[in-house]
Amino acid sequence: MQIHLTDRQQQVLWATVRHYIATAEPVGSKALVDEFNLSVSPATIRNAMGVLEKAGLLYQPHTSAGRVPSDSGYRIYVDQLITPSEPLARQVEQLLQDRLQQKNWSLEALLQGAAQILATISGYITLITMPQTRTNQLRHLQLVQIETGRVMLIVVTEHYETQSVLMQLPQAEDSAQVDAEILDRELQILSNFLNSQLKGRSLSEIASLDWTQVDREFQQYAEFLKNLLTEVISRFQPSAGGTQILIRGVSEVLRQPEFSELQQVQTLIHLLEEEQEQLWPLIFESPASKQLGKRVTVRIGAENTLEPIRTCTLISATYRQGEMPVGSVGVLGPTRMVYENAIAVVEAAADYLSEALS
Repeated sequence: MQIHLTDRQQQVLWATVRHYIATAEPVGSKALVDEFNLSVSPATIRNAMGVLEKAGLLYQPHTSAGRVPSDSGYRIYVDQLITPSEPLARQVEQLLQDRLQQKNWSLEALLQGAAQILATISGYITLITMPQTRTNQLRHLQLVQIETGRVMLIVVTEHYETQSVLMQLPQAEDSAQVDAEILDRELQILSNFLNSQLKGRSLSEIASLDWTQVDREFQQYAEFLKNLLTEVISRFQPSAGGTQILIRGVSEVLRQPEFSELQQVQTLIHLLEEEQEQLWPLIFESPASKQLGKRVTVRIGAENTLEPIRTCTLISATYRQGEMPVGSVGVLGPTRMVYENAIAVVEAAADYLSEALS
């Protein structure tokens, strides 16, 4: 539904949202006159607030004469009335660079450090998804004979993550034992072939390897290699119980008045700790589902499909490796959020992580 507001109505909506974000108290016309120097009478502001209420952008809690923004009111505020804070974005990027410079940090340590910094700066819950390892590029593969008839495949990704898998070689048709030295040579040739085909490609591309390119004499190993590669790639995938989303800042956000009800807090904590797989599709969207031209996704209140966060706002942006989105960074807090700061923080963090991974 398209809502057309006059300049004055936009100004009153902007001021009402700002005041409510700052105080968490329903907003009256006198407060807006006193605080924002709107140079019109309280009666004019009351009139504008009445129009905004009829349009569903403000509502009046039954306990108060003041108004508070609805999800729709916040949506217009975010889409039309503010721009993200550039000074804060620069500050965040500088802070991340200064604090996370250690070259020998693992990727997980880097992401944990970033999550903690964002939670501290924003005052909201920070969520950073671990990169989708299927988009990791391969640095090196090696086949090694461990003992008679047993071969290990070692795979190293560009971030120096390693996985290995040990398998029994298929018996040759004539059942003759292959000489160990000959096998070592053949495994080296196969390793060279795998590296020539797969180095620099993502784990998810391995399935497209053209096995007809393998010399005829090595065709007997084709099925064996397929099985080896499938097994080793599966080991790069985080286990169901593994940490998919790094979470920081829960204690900070729970001090907000919106989280005063124990039941609500418990369902939120349960979602964050036990049901991360439900959060994953919300925070990490496939490129196809992203709005064109929108770098940051802002889901306000009931726009969130998960019940425990339908009174919250989730702001997220993907971080990339080259052109490929591999993970997401986001903040979760009450709908009464300082949006220009939160959007700037998320955008700056996504840019920093994209740079760190490239």
